[in-house]
Amino acid sequence: MSATVTCRAGTASDTGRHRSNNEDRVYADESRGIFLVVDGVGGHAAGEKAAETAIEIIPQQLEASNGSLENRIRGAITAANNRIFELSQENEDWRGMACVLTLAVLEDDRVTVGHVGDSRLYLVWDGNLKKLTPDHSPVGELEDQGELTEAEAMMHPRRNEVFRDVGLHLHEPADDHFIEIKSCAFHAEAALLLCSDGLSDVLTSAEIGAIIETFEGDSEQVAHHLVEAANEAGGKDNISVIFVAGPEFVGAASKSMADARTRHAITRQRGPVRHWKKWLTRATWFLAGIITGILSALVVLRHV
Repeated sequence: MSATVTCRAGTASDTGRHRSNNEDRVYADESRGIFLVVDGVGGHAAGEKAAETAIEIIPQQLEASNGSLENRIRGAITAANNRIFELSQENEDWRGMACVLTLAVLEDDRVTVGHVGDSRLYLVWDGNLKKLTPDHSPVGELEDQGELTEAEAMMHPRRNEVFRDVGLHLHEPADDHFIEIKSCAFHAEAALLLCSDGLSDVLTSAEIGAIIETFEGDSEQVAHHLVEAANEAGGKDNISVIFVAGPEFVGAASKSMADARTRHAITRQRGPVRHWKKWLTRATWFLAGIITGILSALVVLRHV
């Protein structure tokens, strides 16, 4: 498995300001086009173990399996789900552990997403930030249906409840209401953002987009700026980010884009100047011709 589009990926993960441990995990493999954010749930040790199990199993299963990309994604997430469940039955301290996750795989100039829970994937293209994954939560559904605004959803007391998870129950790949698959074109001028709810619960889409649009070529820097902004906004949960920039993606607010706009403005200004200079030159020669003709006529009349 390899990605057709060459990407630049940056990752960042932080405990936040109110948690004692980080139950999030991230995985990014640019060469294979595999990007995965996992948010563990179930307590101090159990949440971390669930997330680590998903990070370990999913990339391995994607590499080892055959068939369509959608089926490989379903199979990989299901394998992680069932292994997490088995481990929880073997160890009393891990009972009830699970995770939510968002997996993005780039292949043949498309991104295919396997999604369970309330972590997110955003597509950035043509100046727009679009959320591709729905939140599998009561509050997330109300927001996606337009019954709650983004601000209302972010402040809702049931914001962190989810009704889909990886690990609490045994599953088959094709089970209803388990894995949601999305797929869309991924252009060279586009970018992806995968994140845990520690980012999206404290930063609005506009705030996230504004940081992404400062991209100057360093994906790690964007990822860290997003985590820093989430901490400055309260950092109430673990925060994890993977930012994936296409080879031709340029932030609209970056210095390089500002320089390009300046050059374009100068070019537009110079165009009319050259235009008027051309007509001024023609007019000058025309007037000179008239004056020459008049002087010649006067000389002829003086000799008559």
